[in-house]
Amino acid sequence: MRQSMQRLVPADELLCHQTPETFATISQADVSWTEKLWASLFARDGSLQVDVGLGKYHNRNVIDMFAGISRGTEQLTVRASRQLDSDPERVGVGPLDYEVLEPLRKVRWVLRENHVLPIRFDLTVTGVLPPFLESKDSQREPSGFRICSDLLRYHQPSTVSGRIWVDGEQIDVHDEEWFGFRDHSWGVRMDVGEPPADVYRPDRLAGDFILTWSPMWLQRPDGSSYEIHHYHQWVNGRTTYFSGFENLPDGTQRPLHALQDELKFDPVNRRLLGGKMVFDAGWGQTRTIEVEAASHTGFHLGTGLYFGFKGHRHGQWLGPTHVDGERFADVSDPETARTVHQLRDCVIRVREGDAEGYGIFESMVIGEHPRYGLTRESSFL
Repeated sequence: MRQSMQRLVPADELLCHQTPETFATISQADVSWTEKLWASLFARDGSLQVDVGLGKYHNRNVIDMFAGISRGTEQLTVRASRQLDSDPERVGVGPLDYEVLEPLRKVRWVLRENHVLPIRFDLTVTGVLPPFLESKDSQREPSGFRICSDLLRYHQPSTVSGRIWVDGEQIDVHDEEWFGFRDHSWGVRMDVGEPPADVYRPDRLAGDFILTWSPMWLQRPDGSSYEIHHYHQWVNGRTTYFSGFENLPDGTQRPLHALQDELKFDPVNRRLLGGKMVFDAGWGQTRTIEVEAASHTGFHLGTGLYFGFKGHRHGQWLGPTHVDGERFADVSDPETARTVHQLRDCVIRVREGDAEGYGIFESMVIGEHPRYGLTRESSFL
């Protein structure tokens, strides 16, 4: 029902309002406002990985998605976008749909058969710990006064069950053999749409830049488990954002305050190889996590439009409906890596003392970093 001032949608029947607006209206007009769902789900032996994401851009009237498979160095991705107000209640785009089965515990991702690539899946994601909030990501532009990031996110370590089909082959997915992480974020987000041509905005990626984000689930020999999570952004010698916590089964979060790493990256494509991370846990205490890349599998997020891909960006208007995608045979190839970008969901094995587990490690290491043996000449987005 469209009225003179706002639009009513079925969600307005619920007792969940927090502002004197309808659910079709965001509290601000910034076109970078995004509500995003993401998951990275993987076989524990590192042989296969599914990545999926969905973004809703209220003030752009767009909802878009990506869903893909990483198998060794092969990567397949399907993307779609549509006009949001054509079906505002559907949490889905093109061949992809998302369903909450049990709030804050169990969700379902379904990628149906499509004309782009021979991949589809029906996967249920079940939390093994509660979902945990990260510190609010509030950042300003490097120069000027605009708040460029004002974002809240929670994530959840989970097991995975269901089925995947690739090239006509059916793969059964079982909770005891698969693991993964999902997240949900909302707020003003960086890198949505094309940068406005008439606004002065220095490129924060033009200098020396490091981004690492990693949820890590660990289990002790007695069966108890916990999570270590961090998100770190570093620009030209200065930390611009850090969030870190030890997350416990009862929902308790113990803050971590800083990070020093001894990581190793492939000098050709800057893929994480392994190493260790030492967290400042306060009061003179530290936490040391050993990290190992599980395999060559790892989903490069450029094909999901992170930092743009072949002229398309998150939230960009591509018409009432749009579907595309592609298959890369070898994303480790240096030229291909520069096409799909270095930001990737790397499946990792982790250890802290006698606790072992799994994680996802996202990283971008741009510019010159002698401690990693990385030169400016080899740098790329």
